[in-house]
Amino acid sequence: MFRKIKNFSELVMFEHTVFSAAFSLMAIVISLYEKSLDQWDFWENFKLFLWCIVALIGARNFAMAFNRFCDRDIDSKNSRTKSRPSVDGRVGVAAQIVFCLINAFLFVMASYFINTLAFFLSFVFLVILAGYSYVKRFSVLAHYVLGVCLGLAPISGAIAMLGMVPIWSIALSLGVMFWVAGFDLLYSLQDLEFDKKEGLFSFPAKFGEKKTLVVSRISHILAVIFWLLFVLLCGGGFFAFVGLTISAIMLVYEQYIVFKDFRNIPKAFFVTNGYLGFVFLGFMILDVLARMYYA
Repeated sequence: MFRKIKNFSELVMFEHTVFSAAFSLMAIVISLYEKSLDQWDFWENFKLFLWCIVALIGARNFAMAFNRFCDRDIDSKNSRTKSRPSVDGRVGVAAQIVFCLINAFLFVMASYFINTLAFFLSFVFLVILAGYSYVKRFSVLAHYVLGVCLGLAPISGAIAMLGMVPIWSIALSLGVMFWVAGFDLLYSLQDLEFDKKEGLFSFPAKFGEKKTLVVSRISHILAVIFWLLFVLLCGGGFFAFVGLTISAIMLVYEQYIVFKDFRNIPKAFFVTNGYLGFVFLGFMILDVLARMYYA
């Protein structure tokens, strides 16, 4: 049983949930702060928070498992991905399909218990999450579609807590979209030659290394700009700007180490990006606590 759980965890790279989780939690924190005192109900908010966690896990597991299912033929030809559980037989095709269906159900069910808007949008979100798996077969915009997928997390958090889509959540989500697209462009440099050979429409395969690096940098600059807009729109204070500044420095560091040596791509992708979201989240929580204290 432990081995099966480990295989499914590796299938969806469960530990990488941190990429979207931090920004979803950030939206939840800001939403809770914006609720007036007469709307505050600890247990009701706590239940909403738990359903948000279930929805986040279900959506991400579905997206990753569906992507692995669709890519299993491609992954079997790539030396970097041929040892994935979806390829080497540790998780069979039938098991992958069942896993996708279970997690899609979990996402829709959790959305139903959150609120009506979340429930109806859950079906739209599932289509977007599933659609990403096919985009790279015909468009270089796949990196930005992936960004849209993860960018849905902050909007989802705001919808869950407020029942609406505030403007600041859109700015936060756009920042996440460009952040994810920027680091996915760097990550895809590893498969440049393979993508060319297989006729896949990754940006590096179409435009080469130099243009990919430039577009990745532009994407990360746009991410910082939209995060700045988010901080301004949600009324962020000193700690919010400190968190934004540190996040920007981390993106500069990420770009630098990849430019210096492509062998640093895994370090930039998994380590720097993994910490960035929670560093930003931590400072936003401090900012909210400071605003509550001085209110």
